[in-house]
Amino acid sequence: MMQVPLVDLSRQQSQIADQIREGFNRVIAESSFILGPQVEEFEELWANYCGVTQAVGVGNGTDAIELALRAAGIGPGDDVLIPANTFVATAGAVMRTGASLVLADCDDNYLISVDDVQRQITPNTRAVIGVHLYGQAAPIELLRAGIGTDIVLVEDAAQSQGARRYGKRAGSLGTVGATSFYPGKNLGAYGDAGAVMTDSEEIGNAVRRLRNHGGTAKYEHPEVGFNSRMDSLQAVVLSAKLALLDEWNAQRARAAERYTELLSDVEEIVLPQVAEGNEHVYHLYVVRVPRRDDVVAQLNASGIGAGIHYPRPVHIHRAYAGLGYSNGDFPRAEQFAREIISLPLYPGISMDEVQYVADTLRRAVSSR
Repeated sequence: MMQVPLVDLSRQQSQIADQIREGFNRVIAESSFILGPQVEEFEELWANYCGVTQAVGVGNGTDAIELALRAAGIGPGDDVLIPANTFVATAGAVMRTGASLVLADCDDNYLISVDDVQRQITPNTRAVIGVHLYGQAAPIELLRAGIGTDIVLVEDAAQSQGARRYGKRAGSLGTVGATSFYPGKNLGAYGDAGAVMTDSEEIGNAVRRLRNHGGTAKYEHPEVGFNSRMDSLQAVVLSAKLALLDEWNAQRARAAERYTELLSDVEEIVLPQVAEGNEHVYHLYVVRVPRRDDVVAQLNASGIGAGIHYPRPVHIHRAYAGLGYSNGDFPRAEQFAREIISLPLYPGISMDEVQYVADTLRRAVSSR
C-alpha cells in the first residue's frame, strides 16, 4: 500500500538545506535574531515579488490581518465583512480589533460572494476581507465596484502566495493584504511568520510601529502596540524558498491538472474550477463528494492523508455563537463544508502518487 501524506515538506527542504544552513550561521554570528538585516532583505524581496511598495514582516498570519485592519483605522464601532467559509483566524483577527464581525456566503468557487456582500453593506461597514481560498484570488475588483471606494478592502492572502488575478499578484489587489507563512503554505517558514503588503506608505509605517510595541525607535512608544516581529531565522528560510516559489507552484499546477484529467469522468466528484481571470496556485486541491466522511475514512485506510478545509463554517463554531447566526443562514458554505475533501498536493508529489490517490478516490465514491 502506497503512503501519500497530505503535505510533505521534506521534499522542499532537501533543495535548500545548504542555503538555509549558511543563512542560519550568518544570523547566529551576527546575533541579529529579531528584525535583523535578513528581515529587511526578505521584506524587499517579497514586496517586489507581490508588486507593492510596502511589505512588513510580522509574527504570524493572524497578526498580519489584525495589524492590517488596525493600520487602516478599523476598530470598535466598525463592521467588517468576511466569508463564512474561511479558517477561524480571519474571524479572530477581526474580533481582536474590537470591530463587529459580519459574515457573507460564498460562490461556486468557494470564494466570498460579491452579491451577498452587496446585500449586507450598511453605513457601519468599514472593511471587507476577501479571502483567497485554496490558492486562487477572491474577485477583489468586483468587490471594489460593489462597495465603493470608502470601504477598506483587505486581502487574506494566506493561501495564495504567487497567485494572480488578471495578471496582478495576490497581495497587490486591495487596499492592504495580509499573508501567513505557516510551514505548510506555498511559501512557508520553519515556524510562524506573516507579512502585510500595501502600496500605502501610511499603512506600512503604521504596521511597522504596531508590530514593535508601538514604535520604531528604541524606548520611544507613541502608541500602544504589539509584539509581532518576524524572526531573522524565518526570513532566511523565506528568502531561500521565495527563489523557488514559482517553480514549486508550477509543480502544484501540474499535479492539479493531472488530478483533473484522472477524475473528470467521475460523475460523483465535483472538481475545482478556476474563476475567470485567476491563475490558481493550488495551495489545496479541493473536491466535493457525497458521503464525505466515509470517503475520507477509505482514503485514510489506504494510506492517503486526505484533509478537510474546513469542516464547519465560522458561524457554526461555538466561539462565534454570539454573532447571532444559525444553521441555514449561509447555505452554500454549509453545504460545501459537508462535502469537501482536500487531496494530497505539494511540490515534488509524483504522478504515480497522484494516480494512486485518484484511483483510490474513484473506488471510494463508487462503493456503497
